[in-house]
Amino acid sequence: MFFRDVIGQEEIKQRLIQEVSEGRIPHAQLICGPEGVGKMPLAIAYARYISCTNRGETDACGVCPSCVKFNKLVHPDVHFVFPIVKSSKGKREVCDDYIADWRPFVLKNPYFNLNHWLREMDAENAQAIIYAKESDEILKKLSLKSSEGGFKITILWLPEKMYPVCANKLLKLLEEPPEKTIFLLVSEAPEMILPTILSRTQRMNVRKIDEPAIDRVLQSKYGIQPADSLSIAHLANGNFIKALETIHLNEENQLFFDLFVSLMRLSYQRKIREMKLWSEQVAGMGRERQKNFLEYCQRMIRENFIFNLHQRDLTYMTINEQNFASRFAPFVNERNVIGIMDELSEAQLHIEQNVNAKMVFFDFSLKMIVLLKQ
Repeated sequence: MFFRDVIGQEEIKQRLIQEVSEGRIPHAQLICGPEGVGKMPLAIAYARYISCTNRGETDACGVCPSCVKFNKLVHPDVHFVFPIVKSSKGKREVCDDYIADWRPFVLKNPYFNLNHWLREMDAENAQAIIYAKESDEILKKLSLKSSEGGFKITILWLPEKMYPVCANKLLKLLEEPPEKTIFLLVSEAPEMILPTILSRTQRMNVRKIDEPAIDRVLQSKYGIQPADSLSIAHLANGNFIKALETIHLNEENQLFFDLFVSLMRLSYQRKIREMKLWSEQVAGMGRERQKNFLEYCQRMIRENFIFNLHQRDLTYMTINEQNFASRFAPFVNERNVIGIMDELSEAQLHIEQNVNAKMVFFDFSLKMIVLLKQ
């Protein structure tokens, strides 16, 4: 991953390049922003540029020994930390136990999210976190001298998933980092990170990718026709992962759409028995997918409310979603939209707290009977 491979984000690229050229690289940076904007690609490209022994004005050289190692993400002075699930198969307990899976996963498509990684790990219903033992691994690696005489770089993906013990030990490293050590924390929810860690990092906010940049990549790399690429770029709303999912007709999004449509129809028709069966189906999906489904429902309610206000240029829905919205949107209005969103937020909170999923989703579906009639 080079800077030239990062979609859009020209202003941030220039800022990072300038930091390196002026020799003022912060020892701890928090790279944060919404999903799919290129935070991890930026972090890897930045680490490559820092480590490159023959860097140019706009990018790493690509041919020096350091760059050759980066081509396979095997640079000995660059360490990756990421959420994992403990597995009885081979006692997988720390990130290095998954590194053989992680490297090809990231190289294949650096624009990914937690769900993609969970599927790669065969996590099933388990929730991925960064365990306490990982802090000892980080400390051990950073206590060694640099293999190539340059910086030691730790790229920590989703620090908000750190177990508290791990976060507190990392805090000590950030307070007194070993010489020539750099931490790049890549976060989607910085508000969930310890304030003491936030105060010791230099924050860099990565904004949504502009539509023309997504449009260009869709045409040049994926061969999408201009009319379709413009539509997909708008639908993506700055999230390249969403653009890719639109191209590949993501199965999970289709499942979420079908479940959402089914719930709204059953609730409107007051089919209690079928609603109970619906809640049992959703309860069997696993906690992470349940949370993602509730986020999808929130997005659909928001989009239908805007659609109902005849602000079509401000909506971001697929063709199928728009076709459904043309009939469903009138039922999402000023009288019930806040109530529906509040119930979805409460359901999401309960799922995160491991409340019985069947109860959570059946209760929500019953409440929708009343809300849709308002």
